[in-house]
Amino acid sequence: MENNCPASQNAKWFAQVRTESESSWGGQPVQTGCCRNPVMSSDEDFSLVSEDNEATHLSKMKEIKMEIESLKVVHDRLVADKKDLRKASEDQLNLAEEYRKRSEKLRTAMNEEEQEQAAAMEEGKVKLEALQEEETRLKEELQRMEEELHLVDQQVLCLQEKAEVPTAVPEKNVVFTGTVREGAEASSGFHMESHIVYPMEGGTALISFEDPAVAQRILSLRQHEIHLGECYIRLEAKPFQVLVPSSVELATHVCPKSILVSEVPKDEEESRLLDRLEIHFSKRRNGGGEVDDAYVLNDSGHVVITFVEDTVAKGLGQRQFHEVDIDKHRVKQRVKVTPFLKGEITDLKMRSSVCKRTVLLTEIPAIMDPGDLQDQLEIYFQKTSNGGGEVDFIAYNPPGHRVLAVFEEDRIGLED
Repeated sequence: MENNCPASQNAKWFAQVRTESESSWGGQPVQTGCCRNPVMSSDEDFSLVSEDNEATHLSKMKEIKMEIESLKVVHDRLVADKKDLRKASEDQLNLAEEYRKRSEKLRTAMNEEEQEQAAAMEEGKVKLEALQEEETRLKEELQRMEEELHLVDQQVLCLQEKAEVPTAVPEKNVVFTGTVREGAEASSGFHMESHIVYPMEGGTALISFEDPAVAQRILSLRQHEIHLGECYIRLEAKPFQVLVPSSVELATHVCPKSILVSEVPKDEEESRLLDRLEIHFSKRRNGGGEVDDAYVLNDSGHVVITFVEDTVAKGLGQRQFHEVDIDKHRVKQRVKVTPFLKGEITDLKMRSSVCKRTVLLTEIPAIMDPGDLQDQLEIYFQKTSNGGGEVDFIAYNPPGHRVLAVFEEDRIGLED
């Protein structure tokens, strides 16, 4: 393969000139150069240079020079390209570094965003669980309120049934006793009398004075010595306290199977009265049915009759008055039938009440007849010299006895 490089061509030319010179000068080497005047050796007086060879040499030198200049241009271009490549490489490195930094920043931002999203999802999950719990609680509350509403509806229905029974309470006979009220006391209404039963301990006495101030003097003295002939007894006076209801709540309902029979004869034997009423109200023609139970109320003397079926009592209550054959030899007795209301105490609050006119005497020994000792106590506490006053009533319970003191209308009675 032919080599067209200028340096190789110049080498070939120098080799050719040397060969020709050696052949011209008898095989002796001739020194050549790139200048116009060849260098002469010290042993030679002159040198022969061909004009054609010189022209060729100059031409070659010119071509070499031009080639060198061309190579310089190429070299400069290469240097410039190298600078451009180095700059481009630096730019690429800077761009890569900037891209790396941006990628790192973007990665950090994405991680933070993922963490925020995870936190937001966790918070949303917690809120969702809280809302679900709240929904469950509200559903339970709604169900409870619905149950309470259903219970209230039942109570309203029960109250409506009670309201439809205006004669549920048996009638009472009343009489005007001549007492009148004026001013602020002249208000209408019902009056409920107190009925308090107090169990007295043995060796105690209850004494009530007409004036509350006398009771307070007796209490202030506290210790009292009562001379009974050759001996005496020492008593202690204490305030009398009793528990009384301050608030009572009753739950009443109409018994669907029972009726209350009032205005029955009081002089009739109880067993016979119950039998005649059961016979009457067990007959279908009288609107009755099979009787399950019948008994007399001790406090009022009214009769409660309970049927097996729950449809009988309502029909009898609507009729109200019935003619019952209590005694075959007498005229039929007219009795009154009303629905039987049954009540239960749902709430009872008690409070302690001090009787202002009553004093409790304790530590009373049994040294004489109970009646005589009670008279001696009354005599002692009636004397003003002993701090006493007018005695309204006195009750003495000797040791070993059980007595119930009944308080009614601000008076004291006894029940053995």
